[in-house]
Amino acid sequence: RWNMYTQFKAPENIIITREMQVVNNTSTWFINKKTTTLKTVEEQVAALNIQVDNLCQFLPQDRVGEFARLTKVELLEATEKSIGPPEMYRYHCELKNFRDKERELENLCKDKAYSLEKMKQRVERYKQDVERYHECKRHLDLIDMLQRKRPWVEYETVRQQHEEVKQIRDQAREELKNLKEMQSPLVKKIQETVESFKSLDKKIKCMAGEIKEVSQKCKQKQDALEMKDKQIEEINQAFRMKKDEEMDRRKKIISAHKMIEEWNDELSTASNCENLQPQIDAVNNELKHLQGERANIESDISDVTTEKNNQEREKRRIIDRIEQLNNIMSMKEETLRGKYQDTHSALMWLRKNKDKFKKTVCEPIMLTRDHQKLRVNAVCAPAVSCAGNLPSRPIEELHQYGFFSYLRELFDAPLLVMSYLCYQYRIHDVPVGTEKTRNMIEKVIQETKLRLLYTAEERYTIKVSAYTNLTFCSNVSLRAAQFLTNLVDTDERQQLEKQQQGINCTLQSLDMQLTTLLERRKHLERRDNELRQQKKELLERGNKRRQLESKIAVKYDSIKQLEQDAINLEEESQKANVKIKEINTQKARLVSELMCLIKHCVSLNMLKTDLVLQSTAVAAEKNRLELEYKAASTQLRASEQTFCELDEKKRVLTENCRALLKKARQMCKLGPDQHLPKEFQTVLSVPTQNRQAFQALPNTLEEIDALLNEEKCRASCFTGLNVVVVEEYNKQTEEIQQLMEDLEEKKKELDNYKQNISQVKERWLNPLKSLIEKINEKFSNFFSSMQCVGEVDLHVENEDEYDKYGIRIRVKFHSSTELHELTPYHQSGGEKSVSTMLYLLALQELNKCPFRVVDEINQGMDPVNERRVFEMVVKTACKESTSQYFLVTPKLLQNLTYNDKMTVLFVYNGPCMLETNKWNLKSFCRQRRRLGKMDEQ
Repeated sequence: RWNMYTQFKAPENIIITREMQVVNNTSTWFINKKTTTLKTVEEQVAALNIQVDNLCQFLPQDRVGEFARLTKVELLEATEKSIGPPEMYRYHCELKNFRDKERELENLCKDKAYSLEKMKQRVERYKQDVERYHECKRHLDLIDMLQRKRPWVEYETVRQQHEEVKQIRDQAREELKNLKEMQSPLVKKIQETVESFKSLDKKIKCMAGEIKEVSQKCKQKQDALEMKDKQIEEINQAFRMKKDEEMDRRKKIISAHKMIEEWNDELSTASNCENLQPQIDAVNNELKHLQGERANIESDISDVTTEKNNQEREKRRIIDRIEQLNNIMSMKEETLRGKYQDTHSALMWLRKNKDKFKKTVCEPIMLTRDHQKLRVNAVCAPAVSCAGNLPSRPIEELHQYGFFSYLRELFDAPLLVMSYLCYQYRIHDVPVGTEKTRNMIEKVIQETKLRLLYTAEERYTIKVSAYTNLTFCSNVSLRAAQFLTNLVDTDERQQLEKQQQGINCTLQSLDMQLTTLLERRKHLERRDNELRQQKKELLERGNKRRQLESKIAVKYDSIKQLEQDAINLEEESQKANVKIKEINTQKARLVSELMCLIKHCVSLNMLKTDLVLQSTAVAAEKNRLELEYKAASTQLRASEQTFCELDEKKRVLTENCRALLKKARQMCKLGPDQHLPKEFQTVLSVPTQNRQAFQALPNTLEEIDALLNEEKCRASCFTGLNVVVVEEYNKQTEEIQQLMEDLEEKKKELDNYKQNISQVKERWLNPLKSLIEKINEKFSNFFSSMQCVGEVDLHVENEDEYDKYGIRIRVKFHSSTELHELTPYHQSGGEKSVSTMLYLLALQELNKCPFRVVDEINQGMDPVNERRVFEMVVKTACKESTSQYFLVTPKLLQNLTYNDKMTVLFVYNGPCMLETNKWNLKSFCRQRRRLGKMDEQ
């Protein structure tokens, strides 16, 4: 591919050629057919003021919106580069740089002035600090003297405390010794009392054991007496039972005689046995007949019940199956409602209003439009059914490519739906293949000439280009099934509903038969009960006399047995008295032994009581002595603790004294071998040379600390003072002088920058305003010719902020609106295109570049605006003083205005294009004129 930019310029043309190698993606550049580098080409292009990236010179179609998105600042810079003098954009850049430097110098001057003021204030403070330094020195000397005296006063105070504690500790030691001596006799008495208490306790335990043994023997005697009483009670109870048994026997004999008399009377009055056998036989025969009939009815009831149960089970099976099919339909409806709410609403409306349609309406894809304004798809089936259309070739011819069926044979649908799918999508001619088809897809496409085919996972669409006859194939992965995953067999459902209706009729007939049989069985049961009662009465009438005779004989046998079981109560009474007398003799002997044991136990308890009283007295004495010992021990421990505390306090004070003495010596700079003057040993141990100073100072720690804190507070008020304050004061004075000289120099430099900025601004701003006025004049004229309003002005927020200057474009396309700034969002696409094109036309006569290019700017315009803009382009671009103008467009309106200075180039391309050496436009025109004459004839 070759791209060529040509600039016609006297005395010769500059021809820039770029040769691109597609194979290795490289380029070679030529200037006037001589090889050169890309950098040289860029320099040559820049020298001709050709700016490819400037939208005011080169505006491709895809950057029309980007032109509208240019900020006011960016539009100003692009305009300056495109039509302004070369120095205009340079002046603008210099102004921005000068402004930055000016701002930097202003900030620097402010900082130096601020630092100078601070330093002057600091030096002023130094004057007072020098005077305060000497005053601070006097306070510090006094603090030093106080700090040297304080350790001696502290040492003397601690030494006195040490002497007092030592005296108190000696007194505590003597008291502790006396307490220990007083506690020894008390310990001996406690030991003797403990021994006596243990001896008495041992005797009490022995006595308690003997008492326990005697008490157990008494308990045994008492248990034996209770056992004897129980034996006597058992003997009396046995006698009473025999007596009661004898009385019951006599009563039973009397009662039996009375019953025998009653039965004899009844037997004498009973009539002779009648001949009841014929009646009984007649009843038996009728009962036998009834039993046979009942057996037949029970058999019929069982058969009818079994048949009814079978029908009900079949009915329940059919109902369950219908519910399963309904659940599948409900699932599909829920899926439809979740994805397409309007379609689901239309489906519900269709089911309620099927009677309003003249012909069959299939759900859910063929819904008729109603007045609910639902957004659903509705289609009409073809008038002639296409469901039976045959494929273009038998499926057997495609087996070798892995195809096993056409799409129509893989699912069921109502006839109307199938007809529409065959008519619209030709599913009867779309084959479905396997993995084998996918593996050999290129061969399938080349040999079968299919336009649409399916495999298990993909859909292939094949298209043939109308220009090149090349074949293009696209494949799409099949989505997972959404609505046809749960299938409902409508034929099965209709068959099940018919079976359900038949079963309901059969169940009604069986219920009627069962009701009739149950009523007949109830009647036979009632007649059977009547016959059985009649038979029972007849049998009772024949067996009554025999029963009475048998009862009388049995009762006589019972009386005889009772008379044989008679008991002799006098003899039993004598036997019981003998046994009781013997047991009473044994009780008397046990009572005598029990009395002896009780007396012995009482004497032992009395002895034990004496021992317990003695033990209680000894225990009381022991507790008293222990309390006294405990009190003495508590006092002794308290004394020991007091002594230890005093001894520890003495040790600590001794160490403090030593430490304070050492510290005091160090403060007064005394060596370890130097002795203290005698006149200061009783009051303060201080060196002789400090005697006068120490005597003038307080002699107590409180007064020293108070004076020390006061002097420290006064000295703390002089913070920041030291020996070098005067040196610092001199140094700061020199720095102030140097800083004043630097500040004066920077102010001069700032004044020079402001003067330069003023000059450059005048050279830049005046031509710029003039240029923008020209652009505004042409831009406004162009918009006026279109019955619209447009303005271009220089937008300034702050005159000194040169980086924020910009060009503002304001347009109004409707008389009812106000002027609005051109933005990417306020105007429509056509309005932005018109505004962009008219602005570029306004730059045309002012443009300094050799040529300009605009690509498909008319794509977003309506025909009226497109015609107006085209006429303006022709009128402006064909003037003598304008640069060459390239307008690239895919289409042109009819009857446009053209100019002799225009050249229209048509780009032809396609598979049937003639070769370059065969192209002859004059020959084509002559041929067209001949054809026109033939058409007229």
